[in-house]
Amino acid sequence: MPFESKPTDLFKEFGRQFIDQIPTINPVKTDISEKNNQYILKADLPGFEKKDINLSYNEGTLTISAKRSIESRTEDEEGRVIQRERSDNSVKREFSFSNIKSDEISAHYRDGVLTVTLPKRTEDTSASSNISID
Repeated sequence: MPFESKPTDLFKEFGRQFIDQIPTINPVKTDISEKNNQYILKADLPGFEKKDINLSYNEGTLTISAKRSIESRTEDEEGRVIQRERSDNSVKREFSFSNIKSDEISAHYRDGVLTVTLPKRTEDTSASSNISID
């Protein structure tokens, strides 16, 4: 028998490989709340590790970006590679805030959620800074 699986499985596999090559257009899902003298931004970044995430604040713009590469490999019983796939996933989102104390921005990443605390300021001076993620 030439096929050990159903002939329709071939088309499913082809479709999956084709779709996997299309760049991800999923936006970063976020919630922003305002509490007392600060904004709190929560961004869903499931599947990323902390080292994959870059967070910066520059001239009133908070930028969240993340990138990861995934490689899967299938071998036969003798260790020969019979299938090898690679994919990249990257996301980026920008937010405008005009009244932030940039040197007091803090962030932490747990369970796929990045939480950024942005303290408000009253004077209108812009600054740039990179933000470390705890």
